[in-house]
Amino acid sequence: MNWNKLRLTVIGVILLTMSACIRDRIPEGADLRPGDRLPWFSVTMDDGSVLSTGDLAGKVSVIVFFHTGCPDCQAELPVIQRIHDEFSPEAAVLCISREEDAADIAEYWAENGLTLPYSAQKDRTVYSLFASEGVPRVYVSSGGLIIHSIYDDSPVATYENLVSDIRAASTY
Repeated sequence: MNWNKLRLTVIGVILLTMSACIRDRIPEGADLRPGDRLPWFSVTMDDGSVLSTGDLAGKVSVIVFFHTGCPDCQAELPVIQRIHDEFSPEAAVLCISREEDAADIAEYWAENGLTLPYSAQKDRTVYSLFASEGVPRVYVSSGGLIIHSIYDDSPVATYENLVSDIRAASTY
């Protein structure tokens, strides 16, 4: 009986140690939550303009990280397009790719009738300021502060979720 208790204790300690090591690999500052400030970033948009965190100060913004090959992103982007169409310029919608070049995004946008502004990012530099893994990622902020829920692939943001969050953000 003592052997069994000892084995269980050793296994428990090993599992706790392993889970702590896994968490340690997540970059510092990643996985932002409601109440966190937007990190400083600057991106070049598809029209050549440059947009930074400072440009979002005092505004409601919807920041979306995506990859056009992701099925959840493919489902989310039409919702984001509808939000952009109905709430611009009241809410700034900013789509930032995760590891995808401009030509692939432009082709996907054309094939799917999207007109959203986007920033093509060939790496995870900007993405890693917000999260450690997973797309889509949708953040609604007001005055540079992330509010309400952060949506990813579980659950993806619905039109109703985003309308509610944008309206609430407008009162901040």
